[in-house]
Amino acid sequence: MPLNQILDKFADTLPFDIYWQIKIVATGETLGRGERTVLPSASVRKISVLMAALRAVHEGRLDLSAPVTIRAEMQEGILSGVCQYMTPGLVIPMRDAMLQMIITSDNICTYEVMKDLEVEEFTDYCLRIGMVDTVHRTRLPPVGLAADHPLEAVTTTTASDQVHLLDLILRGCDDTAAADQLMVTPELCRMAMQFLTWQRYHNMIPALLPLGTMVANKTGWGQRGWMDAGIVFRDGKPLYIVSATTDQVPDTMADGLPGQAAATHAIARLSRACWDCLA
Repeated sequence: MPLNQILDKFADTLPFDIYWQIKIVATGETLGRGERTVLPSASVRKISVLMAALRAVHEGRLDLSAPVTIRAEMQEGILSGVCQYMTPGLVIPMRDAMLQMIITSDNICTYEVMKDLEVEEFTDYCLRIGMVDTVHRTRLPPVGLAADHPLEAVTTTTASDQVHLLDLILRGCDDTAAADQLMVTPELCRMAMQFLTWQRYHNMIPALLPLGTMVANKTGWGQRGWMDAGIVFRDGKPLYIVSATTDQVPDTMADGLPGQAAATHAIARLSRACWDCLA
């Protein structure tokens, strides 16, 4: 059975929505289900935040060595990352703030990366590189939103936009033209790729892959669902790029287990199906 049919059949069994796009690197073929559906991005937005910030580095507007101070007033109400637990006054370089934004999804660091740039610049950057359905709206994610919150309350994106971005980063590591499209250098693309491979959260795209499989990914979660976007490698070569988002996930499933567990496992199973069909 073709991969897209396998994935569609699986999705039809789920009691919540799941949307994805997959790009097979060797052939360039893309498969999808609702891949242009605009959905909350949650922390997956931070891939484009990283690349827009690296563009500012390339243009001399941000400095990777500039000091970033973890301030006590920034630590209240932060829901992800590690810096909210650190001793106030800790100083790290901007490079490490970008790193923590990706690998632990640290929201203090995300704010520090974004604070000297207008939020609209991140949306404009996405539009200029071909992410036509992505809109950045905040530096810090709003708290206390209901599960049925409107899309306009948060940053939004699509699976196809995330695959497009990851594909550009991947190609930009060795292709100056692709790096130029991102308005950075191949060296900065390689830095971004390295950060993504150091991801600390492995409960979605990598979860059911063979131990030690290299994956460059960024996860996210919000009031409506869970999501992950990444590149899966086999024998050191990129095999497929995938972005998957669940939506309208209930807090508790019919069997009494948390909706989070079902949503993250669904994305893991989707990734494993790709691995089995393509590896």
